[in-house]
Amino acid sequence: MKKNKNIILIKKPENKLTPNCFSLVEEKLNLPRAGELLIKVKLLSIDAANRAWIQGATYRSAVSAGTVMPAYGIGEVISSNSNRFAEGDLVIGELNWAEYATKPDKFLTKVNKTTDLIDLLTYAGIAGLTAYHGLMDISKIRENDTILISTAAGSVGMFACQIAKLTGCKVLGLSGSADKCEWVESKLGIDKCLNYKDPTLTKNLKEVCPNGFDVYFDNVGGSLLEKILYLMKMKGRVTCCGAISQYDVGSLTPPRNIPGIIITRRLKLEGFIVTDFYNKKNKALKILSNWHRSGALKVFIDKYSGLESAPEALINLLSGKNSGKTIVEL
Repeated sequence: MKKNKNIILIKKPENKLTPNCFSLVEEKLNLPRAGELLIKVKLLSIDAANRAWIQGATYRSAVSAGTVMPAYGIGEVISSNSNRFAEGDLVIGELNWAEYATKPDKFLTKVNKTTDLIDLLTYAGIAGLTAYHGLMDISKIRENDTILISTAAGSVGMFACQIAKLTGCKVLGLSGSADKCEWVESKLGIDKCLNYKDPTLTKNLKEVCPNGFDVYFDNVGGSLLEKILYLMKMKGRVTCCGAISQYDVGSLTPPRNIPGIIITRRLKLEGFIVTDFYNKKNKALKILSNWHRSGALKVFIDKYSGLESAPEALINLLSGKNSGKTIVEL
């Protein structure tokens, strides 16, 4: 019987995620039962949400110690026990940190073999759609809005920066080093990117945008969110997309003076998940695809090779070492 390499979460960290939280093991390959597919994994999407799944239940159940690490990805059907898919089909959906994954067919979508697979994990996938719907449907951005985007060099942030700029907004980004801020400005073409670790961040933001922000696209949460709330314009909109500052820590850091500042500034805060807008997906994909084909919407990836690199890829993403979308290629 063929063996399958899996990366197992062997323990949950008390603080930051470390390589010794995972173990590479070989186990018996599980053949598909009725309604299931055996999939050879080709690409894995590495996302901050993977760390949130370890921390606890979110929009999905928590990942338990002793189980294989799940991840969104793309693979090829090796064996099918389903009338919906055939051997050789390419599928996308939740797979595993593994060479092979046995999954129910109902949670997977068939992929056109002529499609660039990287596209499906970037602008035409969760990252691009999250940025688009967060700005267009939650923030409801308008031309000439002043917008601040955190984790501007990240998988969602890089698209949010470009989409806001294409919509005619003044766009500022936040990133974690001078080098990354320079990368954001040169590659993504926004007006300014500032280092959120700079102790004079509030002063710097006020100098660049003395009148404040119409929209804050928040991927960080915690103390950074607290600072930005005081810089919002009256009736500003805060779109809560992620909270990466809260995923890889032992104790949470809540923003203070909530709801005080929200009341006095009449702010609107709203969170969302990309699947909330499934009925608008096709329209969004058409717009994103047209921008990409024209060269207006650029894609940048941070690619790792081999299953064994998945823990390193996630740890590096959480520490801000990535620029663009992090992907593991098997």
